[in-house]
Amino acid sequence: MTQAQAVSNTPRPPRLVVGLGNPGVEYAKTRHNAGFWFCECLARKLGISLAKESRFHGCVAQARPEGIWLLLPQTFMNRSGQAVQALMHFYRIEADEILVVHDDLDLPSGGLRLKFGGGLGGHNGLKDITAHLGTQEYWRLRFGIGHPGDRNAVVDYVLQPPRKEERGALDDALERALLAWPWLARGDWPAAMLKLNTKPASPAPSPTAPLPKGERGVL
Repeated sequence: MTQAQAVSNTPRPPRLVVGLGNPGVEYAKTRHNAGFWFCECLARKLGISLAKESRFHGCVAQARPEGIWLLLPQTFMNRSGQAVQALMHFYRIEADEILVVHDDLDLPSGGLRLKFGGGLGGHNGLKDITAHLGTQEYWRLRFGIGHPGDRNAVVDYVLQPPRKEERGALDDALERALLAWPWLARGDWPAAMLKLNTKPASPAPSPTAPLPKGERGVL
């Protein structure tokens, strides 16, 4: 299925939203945990709590009334597929009913892109999920973290917290993604793509500008 087909088909809401990252306080504020940031902010917005569930190798919560599951794999990034596969098999969730939120080096800090299928961009979390699912045909929300400019510096870069000057754009991206949640939750992918993939006309807030109360990330 192509992205055009996925978007034009009868809306199929997501049943599982996966935030990618690494477990542990030492990784909580690193760029590689952008997927965790989104799911943690979303859980707070929805008034639900993520709790560790060993059979799913991660922290999970269910959003009501939609019944959408949130999952933060606790297996470390390069084994994310183990957690995704365990939950999707238990609840009989199809690959195209999954939305994976992940950091992306190819987008500038604070950039957002919603897409269906396509390449993996060298992302180890996506590689492992694809290997476990046996397909690339699932939704992804790409969360831009910028690029260090040197391929040899990528590993250290993604495992470091964002610089002070990046935080305003990242907080703004989190807020935009949360505002798009109603469209994501009902599977209105064209509307969600319009909101997420279009650069906002207004300038991003300053690095010190906070998100609305209750929606602030972990930066």
